Amino acid sequence: MQATQAEFGEQLRGWRRRRRMSQLDLALEAEISSRHLSFVETGRSRPSRDMVLRLAETLDVPLRARNAMLVAAGLAPQFPERDLDDPALAPARKVIDLILKGHEPFPALAVDRHWNLVAHNGSVAPFLAGVAPHLLEPPSNVLRLSLHPQGLAPRIANLAEWKGHLLERLRDQHAVSGDAGLLALRDELAAYPGGGDAGERGDYGGIAVPMVIEAEGRRLSFLSTTTVFGTPVEVTLSEIAIEAFFPADEETAAALRP
Repeated sequence: MQATQAEFGEQLRGWRRRRRMSQLDLALEAEISSRHLSFVETGRSRPSRDMVLRLAETLDVPLRARNAMLVAAGLAPQFPERDLDDPALAPARKVIDLILKGHEPFPALAVDRHWNLVAHNGSVAPFLAGVAPHLLEPPSNVLRLSLHPQGLAPRIANLAEWKGHLLERLRDQHAVSGDAGLLALRDELAAYPGGGDAGERGDYGGIAVPMVIEAEGRRLSFLSTTTVFGTPVEVTLSEIAIEAFFPADEETAAALRP
């Protein structure tokens, strides 16, 4: 039991430091005594289920990691994790498909926590022409697909700028989630050809980076937005994100409209 409590304390300390909070800051936010928090973090006190969940909520820990914290404290996981094809998630999968379909004629796709493709709408397929078949084999990683020299990279006009944007997103996601898989993916993508000076950036108010791609003899420019489900209580759904691409100029919009 002492070993289990110590493991939980190490996880708690790791998340607290990742969020750049002192013990006193966390104790105040979670409305517990700093002495009790210190005992929990050092393994001198065993936390209750409510205590683990309160601390995890205060630290905004992802659901997958909250389960890991509960197990480390000698408690059963709280949040279920199912495959997206599980019948229990059929209503949620329907919502995802409706969102993707509703974004047509512009491309949109759904990805998991490691950017593996979950689903996409019909407007994505034309952009995949000429991509190496091995990059499309499940699980197809959309960032690898984007930056691999046998993927979309040769057709991305602003590759250095787009690559820098994606690497920065992965760095930020790793800082928030602590997911080592994201760091490994970032290192892999950083080693691909292309990069360096991003050149002149488009004027989008500092809030967006376009992806400019050559497709069917036309230069198309897109801005992307990310949508996540705000109140999931299931691990898989909490990690799904929808990437929707919008035309960044009227020429792109006109080219894609029926």
